[in-house]
Amino acid sequence: MCEDDHAGIGRRAVFVTGAATALTLATVSFASAAGGTGPRTRTVRGTLPPGSPDFVYVPVEVPRGVREIRVAYTYDRPTVPAGTQGNALDIGLFNERGTELGGRGFRGWSGGARTEFFVRADAATPGYVPGPVRAGTWHIALGPYTVAPQGLSYEITITLTYGEQDEAPRPVYPPERARGRGRAWYRGDCHLHSEYSDGRYTLAEIAELARAAGLDFINSSEHNTHSAHAHWAEHAGDDLLILLGEEVTTRNGHVVALGTDPGTFVDWRYRARDNRFGRFARQIRRAGGLVVPAHPHATCIGCNWKFGFGEADAVEVWNGAYTPDDEVALADWDGMLVASVRDGRRDWIPAMGSSDSHRSPDVIGRPQTVVLADDLSREAIQEGIRAGRSYVAESSKLSLSFTASGGRGEHAGIGERLRVDADTPVTVRLEVTGAPRCTVRLVTDQGVLFTSDPLPVSGTGTVEWRTTASYAAYVRAEVRHEAAAGPLPGALAAFTNPVFLGR
Repeated sequence: MCEDDHAGIGRRAVFVTGAATALTLATVSFASAAGGTGPRTRTVRGTLPPGSPDFVYVPVEVPRGVREIRVAYTYDRPTVPAGTQGNALDIGLFNERGTELGGRGFRGWSGGARTEFFVRADAATPGYVPGPVRAGTWHIALGPYTVAPQGLSYEITITLTYGEQDEAPRPVYPPERARGRGRAWYRGDCHLHSEYSDGRYTLAEIAELARAAGLDFINSSEHNTHSAHAHWAEHAGDDLLILLGEEVTTRNGHVVALGTDPGTFVDWRYRARDNRFGRFARQIRRAGGLVVPAHPHATCIGCNWKFGFGEADAVEVWNGAYTPDDEVALADWDGMLVASVRDGRRDWIPAMGSSDSHRSPDVIGRPQTVVLADDLSREAIQEGIRAGRSYVAESSKLSLSFTASGGRGEHAGIGERLRVDADTPVTVRLEVTGAPRCTVRLVTDQGVLFTSDPLPVSGTGTVEWRTTASYAAYVRAEVRHEAAAGPLPGALAAFTNPVFLGR
């Protein structure tokens, strides 16, 4: 074994990739394959100080004749004072095509979920993409997510195995349509994680749990990698549509790319101050996907959304078990609805909910987005989400029907507009099943204007409320559990996108 040391952050070069400054360390070199076919190893060590760039690249010169690259790494986790972040170091790999923003050379990312990985032509560690190992300068990408005051000391072991490469597999992707029921309400969970990023579920377990949760569709959304796309086909079926995407996990918030073309990779190596998000939002749309900011008010480091909502096709306001940050996200979204009414805009951002499940006991399908779509297909589901023809429920046991009607037979449902004069009487009607002892609230641009008595223990009930377009520019419904105590509302059981009133 040969060893190289990167003392501190010496022997370095600082360069610009896209708009973000990164650090490149000294190159690690290997001998040619002429001396044999066995594995050869190099170990590099170094220390990153607090305030290091978001990404640190270790160049590796890969000679001809290599069939496999294997990387293992460790780093120290010293004790830190209360309130101070400790060390967290992510890792990934780029091939000889380089590290430029856009990901032409991307070969995989495991974040902090793994301590080692490999890539070769015919196989790769989950999170990484199999394919030819070509000669040239590859880069191990380090992401010092947080660095302790003492610094972050790391050790990387790189092993190249020489020999003839096997044939790369041809990817097979899931179909873009399932059997469906024609125009109907379809239930889906669009934010899920497996062993292909930082989850513990296998793809087979996710598919099984999705079916058990009564879901009709799911969306693959691994952190910063599309490597799972080619492994979903065997788990799809007439009863389960599997969309393909990614959770683009930046340092300034996460966004779900929902239903992109198979094999689409979306780069994440930028912050809001770099003014690059619009470029990648457009890439998601060109690839046929939707742009959905995830858990915008989550409190984890880097999770809070800072890119604005100008590029959003929808926003995830309910993420997993209902918590105070979801309540803030719901209120923030309602403020966006009010702003669209105030500014006279007809465009508005629909809301969604997803489980963000990673492992047991995370519940796949809690919550779930229920979409009115013409068919159980990628295109139809996306159109329903984009139009806001959807509501969010905590499980498949809970169903809603929410409509507004005028005096002359005018009728509108969730996500639609009831075109009536300002003083025309409007009847708003909500039918609920599966919500025992829950309370219904009707929310408008003025706030909560109606609160029902608790529903019976059967969980079934109907609520009607009368208004006019001059009094309420929109109406949306919330179904909430009984509050534990005090004046605060109970946790959500379901909520709808709005029905708009007026010309």
